[in-house]
Amino acid sequence: MAYRKILHLDLDAFFCAVEELRQPELVGKAFAVGGAPNKRGVVSSCSYAARRMGVHSAMPMAKALKLCPNLIVVRGSHHEYGIYSERVMNILRNISPLVEQVSIDEAFIDVSDLPEDGETIARRLQEKIQTEVNLPCSLGVATNKLVAKIANNIGKSSHRGDTPPRAIKVVKPGEEAAFLAVLPVKEMWGVGPKSAENLTRLGINTIGDLANASEKFLTQHFGKMGGQLARSARGIDDRQVEVEYNVKSVSQEITFSKDVQDLHKLEKKVEDLAEQVGFRLRHKHLCAATIRIKLRWSDFSTITRQVRLPQPTNQDQIIIDAALKLLRANFTSGRSVRLIGVGTSGLCEPAYQLALFDQKGDKERKLLNTLDELRDRYGEKVIRKGSSIHSKTKNGRGN
Repeated sequence: MAYRKILHLDLDAFFCAVEELRQPELVGKAFAVGGAPNKRGVVSSCSYAARRMGVHSAMPMAKALKLCPNLIVVRGSHHEYGIYSERVMNILRNISPLVEQVSIDEAFIDVSDLPEDGETIARRLQEKIQTEVNLPCSLGVATNKLVAKIANNIGKSSHRGDTPPRAIKVVKPGEEAAFLAVLPVKEMWGVGPKSAENLTRLGINTIGDLANASEKFLTQHFGKMGGQLARSARGIDDRQVEVEYNVKSVSQEITFSKDVQDLHKLEKKVEDLAEQVGFRLRHKHLCAATIRIKLRWSDFSTITRQVRLPQPTNQDQIIIDAALKLLRANFTSGRSVRLIGVGTSGLCEPAYQLALFDQKGDKERKLLNTLDELRDRYGEKVIRKGSSIHSKTKNGRGN
């Protein structure tokens, strides 16, 4: 029987690895790439020496400095990161045409047509990227995307020390369920801390517990996705490696008729724009790994700021929360804004996300589905969630 050979590649602390190439004096030191702490900046990436001190991505930079007073803060260069990312992706495409880039530093590769076993290909690929681009990477190898992704996470998490893990974790055909069964349920792709807590309260502590739960039980708690939940827990995933999406990003922006200085008004507009972006993502059956905002000041100078999410999403509230944090971190009091936008990138097909199927998340999903149906029928702006409607009415903009 022929099995698929799927690799999941993740560049180790990518932004930091690039910065070490640009600034060799950073090698081995505790540093983080991200925004300034006095402007409510967040950590985009951090070195392994910093991680040992408790620093992690998405952490407020001010908190990171409290944990690691000697932390070096690097502003970073997304232009340079894009150049290095493209070099790596070109290496992948030279090995196999079936490459699905999930984000700037992550991709799936289908190497089923190559004669070597998956582990051999992974080691060759890891060496080639190190030699030609001088960047460390880790890989997971399995018969499908779900297990390859989790395998890579496990391989990287088992590493200790201040150096990149350069891990390769292989799950052989037929061993998918056994590999997953012993893992804590939080290791399931798409499960966040809150969802893991909810599952624990239901007596589901491991992915094996999830796989062994009855269909009736899963349907009762997770609705019609219960069956898919069990399949994923058993390591079953038939999704193909998608070579390319016609859509590279989804964004929405507005130029104000009169420049705006009021942060509250800008926040409300960001919420509106984020909801429109979420709707368009769901309509295109896509999720986004990166959220960004765009600000154009009255003097026409423009900035863009972005953050990478722990899991790709197309849910309005997650996009709103990320966009608002970026706005608040980069807004300058007293300065007028001419244009504001919310965008997403790192697009991929929707991965099954357990976080959507807890009780609260299920209600949110059903509400969004209902709103999407109405927007499809009557137009994107025909209806908003209650909070948005209330804010517009309160500000005198309701009909």
